[in-house]
Amino acid sequence: MHIHTMETNNFASTAVGVVGAAGYTGQEVLRLLAHHPGADVRFATSDSEAGQDAGVSGLTLTPAGDAPLDEVDVVFLCVPHGAAVPWVERARSAGTRVVDLTADHRPGSGREDASGAVYGLTELQGDAVAGAHLVANPGCYPTGVQLALRPLLDGGLLASDETVVVNAASGVTGAGRTPKRSLLFAEVAGDYRAYGLGNEHRHLKEMRVGLPGLPILFQPHLLPVPRGILETIFLPVPPGVGPDHVRDAWAERYAEAPALRIWTEGVPALADVVGTDRLDLGVVANAGLPGLLTVVAALDNLGKGAAGQAVQNFNLMTGQPPARGIRC
Repeated sequence: MHIHTMETNNFASTAVGVVGAAGYTGQEVLRLLAHHPGADVRFATSDSEAGQDAGVSGLTLTPAGDAPLDEVDVVFLCVPHGAAVPWVERARSAGTRVVDLTADHRPGSGREDASGAVYGLTELQGDAVAGAHLVANPGCYPTGVQLALRPLLDGGLLASDETVVVNAASGVTGAGRTPKRSLLFAEVAGDYRAYGLGNEHRHLKEMRVGLPGLPILFQPHLLPVPRGILETIFLPVPPGVGPDHVRDAWAERYAEAPALRIWTEGVPALADVVGTDRLDLGVVANAGLPGLLTVVAALDNLGKGAAGQAVQNFNLMTGQPPARGIRC
């Protein structure tokens, strides 16, 4: 494996590249890496905006075909879903490690076993990420749902065989930067709509693998805001289980998780997390319904839901502190 390092502010800096740096996710990855003391950005690509300033000192966006994969140790793939597979093959040939922000190698994709991809939900798979050559960065919706529910599922705090209902809402950047009529300002402003109806959203496969055997009804909505995700989860619990049990389970599992904040009372809102790389979790009881709790998970879809998590994975892959370079 080739190693390209430089000393920056007393930190060993790893050579990195970003493929697909003009999309919302690519821009956010590049923004974080530009100020990361352990990252040396060598290239950033965009076919549509080649020749323009990349937003990193002295760096210009280049066509994707010119990406010098053999000159970096880690490459971030911020390409459209379905386009990452050939890039992974090229990176392997160059001896370059990959953080893939597409859905192409996530659980449920059908490619994860053959590719040897490690699922990069850092709070749950951190040890595996550290030695990985290909990390599948989780989806934005599944990040909040899995981190909220996995400790409860493992701890027996969910009522067996009862459906967990997730109402989730995301800002419009979650749909990408490619122009679409349905996402124009005049179409979105003043509106609030459900989509992916019928429990068929593509992120469900990822959730079901991460939460085996748990019945989930997942309903996403489009919020008329630029960014942020709020997931309201209706949690059927056994007799005697209350909010304190849930918070204790989270606290035990995530005691060493810098990018996760547990609310001791109340629940988070979008304004608490937008512009951060952190997930906030809160839980409350429901009057008259002792067997049903409400959990709220809040995160920035471009932060903890994408770029922030990708940088966390990069940190673990390169032996750096998990919170380095992210906004907690």
